[in-house]
Amino acid sequence: MVTGAGSGIGRAVALTLADAGWTVVLAGRRPEALEETAQLAPGAATRCVPTDVTDPAAVTALFDAVRAHEGRVDLLFNNAGTFGPAVPLEELSFEEWRGVVDVNLHGVFLCAQAAFRLMRDQRPRGGRIINNGSISAHTPRPGSIAYTATKHAVTGLTKSLSLDGRPYDIACGQIDIGNAATEMTAAMSQGVPQANGSRAPEPTMNADDVARTVLHMASLPLEANVQFATVLATKMPYIGRG
Repeated sequence: MVTGAGSGIGRAVALTLADAGWTVVLAGRRPEALEETAQLAPGAATRCVPTDVTDPAAVTALFDAVRAHEGRVDLLFNNAGTFGPAVPLEELSFEEWRGVVDVNLHGVFLCAQAAFRLMRDQRPRGGRIINNGSISAHTPRPGSIAYTATKHAVTGLTKSLSLDGRPYDIACGQIDIGNAATEMTAAMSQGVPQANGSRAPEPTMNADDVARTVLHMASLPLEANVQFATVLATKMPYIGRG
C-alpha cells in the first residue's frame, strides 16, 4: 500500500513497486489523481482506494478493504504529507499548524496503527512499514516549523514502531528525502529561502531514485531492515546548511 499515491514521491514509488511485480493499493484524497497513477502502470496489479488519512474512519475502511480484497498487507509506504503554507512563524495560524500535524503525524500514525494490526494478525505473520520522513527531521529550513516538528515526530514514531513490531515480525524503517523533483519542490529552481536570509535555487534529483531506494528497503527479508536511509540531491545545501 502506498499513501499519497496520486502524485510526487508516492506516484514514483507506486509505479516502481508495480513494475517490480507488487500488487499495489493506491491511497490518497483525489480519486482522479489515483486513477492517473494506475493508468501509468498498464497491466500492473493496482487498485485505487480514495482515502483521507486524517480521518480515522476512512483509514479503518481502507484497511478493511485491503483485508477483504487482498487478504493481507506486506508493505505500507506511509507517504502522505504536506509542507503547509510558506509564511513566517509569527503569521502561522493554529488552523494551518493543525492542518500539517493532521496529515504528517496523525495520518502517519493512523495508517501505521492499522497496518500494524493487520500485519500482526495475518498469516504468515509480519510485514514492513516504511515512513517518509525528511532531511528536515535532522536539519530544518527557515519558516518550516510545522513541517519540521512533524518530521521529527515521525522519526520517534518510526523508532517506536520498530521496537513494538519485533515480537510480531513487523519491520519499520524511514526514508529521509532531500530535494526530489516533484510538484512540491518545483519552486526550488526559482530560489528558496536559505539560513543566511538569502534566496537561492537548489539542485534536485529524480524522484525515481527515491523510488528505487524504497524498493530496495521493501525487498529485504523481514530479518533485515534499513532503519534510516537518507537520499538527497548530491549538491543540495544540506551538509553544512546554515
